[in-house]
Order: sequence, then C-alpha cells, then structure tokens
Amino acid sequence: MVEMVIDENNIGYIPSLGTSFQLNETAKEIILMLKQGKSKDEIVEELAKKYNKDWREVFIDVTDFMEKLKIYGVIQ
Repeated sequence: MVEMVIDENNIGYIPSLGTSFQLNETAKEIILMLKQGKSKDEIVEELAKKYNKDWREVFIDVTDFMEKLKIYGVIQ
C-alpha cells in the first residue's frame, strides 16, 4: 500500500520517511491508482486509454516510475 499524502499543490508526503516529492499530474494519477489497489497493468491500460497513447510506451513509463518509487521506499 502506498503511504503518501498528496496536497492541493501536488506535493506528495510520506510521513514514515519524512520525505516529500513534487509530483506532476501523471505521477499523481499513478500514486492515486496504486492507493486504490490497481495493478501496474490496470494503470497502464487506464493511462493509455486516457491519453490515447500506445500501451507499450505507457508501460515503459509506468514501469520506470514504479522502479523509482521502490528506490525511494514509497512502494515495495
């Protein structure tokens, strides 16, 4: 589960780490979908449809972002 609070300025804060991140709109969407329990595949499908992008391109971007979230300890 993602333990991040996102404020109205798209600043994500992780209380247990005392760390905050500036999020763009897509990053915020991904975090919110993760908080809803959606899988990576569900996130990719939803974003590809929403932004009318090839799912392979979206898959690469979402995978890269999720790897960064793992590095920063946001997700496991």
